[in-house]
Amino acid sequence: IVWITVAILVALFSVQRFGTDKVGYFFAPVVILWLLLIGGVGVYNLVKHDIGVLRAFNPKYIADYFRRNKKDAWISLGGILLCFTGTEALFADLGYFSIRSIQLSFGFGLVPSVLLAYAGQAAFLRKYPEEVANTFYRSTPTVLFWPTFVLAIAASIIGSQAMISCAFATISHSQALGCFPRVKILHTSKQYQGQLYIPEVNFLLGFAACVVTVAFKTTVVIGEAHGICVVLVMLITTLLLTVVMLLVWRMNAWCVALFFAVFMASESVYLSSVLYKFLHGGYIPVVISAVLMAVMIVWHYVHVKRYKYELERTVSPDKVRELLDGRDLRKVPGVGLFYTDLVQGIPPVFPHLIEKIPSIHAVLLFVSVKHLPVPHVDMSERFLFRQVEPREHKLYRCVARYGYRDPLEEAKDFAANLVERLQYYIRDVNLYGVDVDAKAGKVSYPSSRCDSMARSTRRSSMTMTMQQHYSSASYTESLVLARARSTSSGATGRMNMNGMIMMPSASYTERERQGRSIYAEEMMTPAESFSELAMQVVPSGRYAASSQQLFQAAKMSLEEMAKIEEEQRYIEREMEKGVVYIMGENEVVARPHSSLLKKVIVNYVYAFLRKNCRQGDKMLAIPRSQLLKVGMSYEI
Repeated sequence: IVWITVAILVALFSVQRFGTDKVGYFFAPVVILWLLLIGGVGVYNLVKHDIGVLRAFNPKYIADYFRRNKKDAWISLGGILLCFTGTEALFADLGYFSIRSIQLSFGFGLVPSVLLAYAGQAAFLRKYPEEVANTFYRSTPTVLFWPTFVLAIAASIIGSQAMISCAFATISHSQALGCFPRVKILHTSKQYQGQLYIPEVNFLLGFAACVVTVAFKTTVVIGEAHGICVVLVMLITTLLLTVVMLLVWRMNAWCVALFFAVFMASESVYLSSVLYKFLHGGYIPVVISAVLMAVMIVWHYVHVKRYKYELERTVSPDKVRELLDGRDLRKVPGVGLFYTDLVQGIPPVFPHLIEKIPSIHAVLLFVSVKHLPVPHVDMSERFLFRQVEPREHKLYRCVARYGYRDPLEEAKDFAANLVERLQYYIRDVNLYGVDVDAKAGKVSYPSSRCDSMARSTRRSSMTMTMQQHYSSASYTESLVLARARSTSSGATGRMNMNGMIMMPSASYTERERQGRSIYAEEMMTPAESFSELAMQVVPSGRYAASSQQLFQAAKMSLEEMAKIEEEQRYIEREMEKGVVYIMGENEVVARPHSSLLKKVIVNYVYAFLRKNCRQGDKMLAIPRSQLLKVGMSYEI
């Protein structure tokens, strides 16, 4: 039986690479059949043996049970706890299913079936109390024994699948928040982003499951281990939910106190019961949790220390200018993406690179990839840009923001999206004058003003295709007109806070009546010539004076618009010459005067984790032929 169980576990962990959705296609019918079967058998036992056991739903019998059995009743709570195990994994299912689907399946499928099954077994035991050791199969009708046996094995496999999916989701979120070493995360579904597969975690979890199965051989010890795991998760959930109710939902303090008192009291009683058998298997999840927590604490501690080290040693603007104005510095064609953890400031590894290799790319971007504590970040809000002084060297800072459920693109797609948004940024900063003071050190993203970022990527790419296809009006003229419109006053036009330019054209009254505004992207369609666009703005002699002012402003800005277009084309040309990804290969060591514990943690434990986990270039899927690593030592 033990080795058959091991074979089933190996098969279960082997199919994880195909994705939860594909595994679920097989599991879903099995779960439905299982719930219908145990519910039907429960009804059969109630009707056949003793329907009077339904009186057990009266809470009075709880008090009678404890008064009659005293200490034995308290010890038995550890076994009773196993009746509702699995509910602690519901939070992980939110990454795979909607809240409503979980509520419906739990309330109208799982709960009634389980209650009927346990009530039916109680009715059977009223008549055959000597069969208490094997109540489930003894209470099943003989003709249904083998179907029940097969479905029971399948249901236990499905229960394991729920915990595997929970492990993948938890590790993914922890890594996104910088609390876990880098591991390879694969998104197995194009439709559902929350469905993940982590090869390293899958292997370690499968190996641990097989070791525990072979070592303990029976479900008695494993059941004790499961019980303490479940009750600890419930306690932690109660504590965290109390914090959320106070700080996020801002509920009445008395209601929160009542919730905390009721749930914490009942869960503490269960915890005391399972701790009574701590040495009989309850220590297993505690030991595993302690190891995982140690790994997470070490990784997060060094990660924060390294970040502070870089932040305290950022390169000053004067030093950057001195480095870039050096006579030996050579311009290299192409675009360079310099990855750094810093959101502001130039990392100390940059001057180290210039000293060792006195060259710089024609366009250089300091890229910082950040995972925010939110599920998703829309593509329109993903990139934040700011130009770095001195401006003549085409240096930019970019912050790429992802939610903890957002997948990272391939390096090629990432670079293409980044450069496209950079062109929008250059256009918008010069067109609307929306930028930040370099001394303020803040990052801005004004391109949502001009390219209607609320629209889909398909719409944006379609507009760019039209701009390349049509030649009846130049891109510069379109920009001039948009700028003249945004800067003109009175009846010529107005701009709202969302960056939408609202024009007094012939159809303006109708659009206003429909509650629709005209986006700048809509008005800069190259299919319309400069004069045609002007005619839309000035449909009659009523706006003749405004029209002359608009054209005068346009002529004055033609040179500036041509400069913007040339800068954008310059970046496109450099992009075509190639992209090089630059990463700092920083070795982190403890300072010589540090304590022995700190030296062990930083020099050995962290170094071991970093060496045996995935490197940043692999996480970002950067081709090795385009990768440049710069080595440097940090003493923390």
